[in-house]
Amino acid sequence: MYKVMTRAVINRLKNGDIVGFSIRGHAGASRNGEFDMVCAAISAVGYTALGGLQELCGVNKYKESDGCLEMKLPEDMTSEDWAKAQIILKTLEIGLKQIENQYSEYIQVSFREV
Repeated sequence: MYKVMTRAVINRLKNGDIVGFSIRGHAGASRNGEFDMVCAAISAVGYTALGGLQELCGVNKYKESDGCLEMKLPEDMTSEDWAKAQIILKTLEIGLKQIENQYSEYIQVSFREV
């Protein structure tokens, strides 16, 4: 039987800086027609990070479609904005990992060096 799951990938540079993320799929933690709390939590963490990047760093580039949210930091950021973005994206990582710790059957968080 196919298991529905959200997969989150955090993209990092060799030095550990986070340069973007991808969140794909639906958690599938509820039956059809019911509210999916896990999916809502994952979405809240992702969109809060995007809001922080926009409000604090001026970054407003992301891709969104049904069950998919992707973002990549631009390469021309100031060092001050880059530092703020790292705090925001590390917070995203912490939030997603906390959800994974509680609901590992519905979300998988992984890392990719880019």
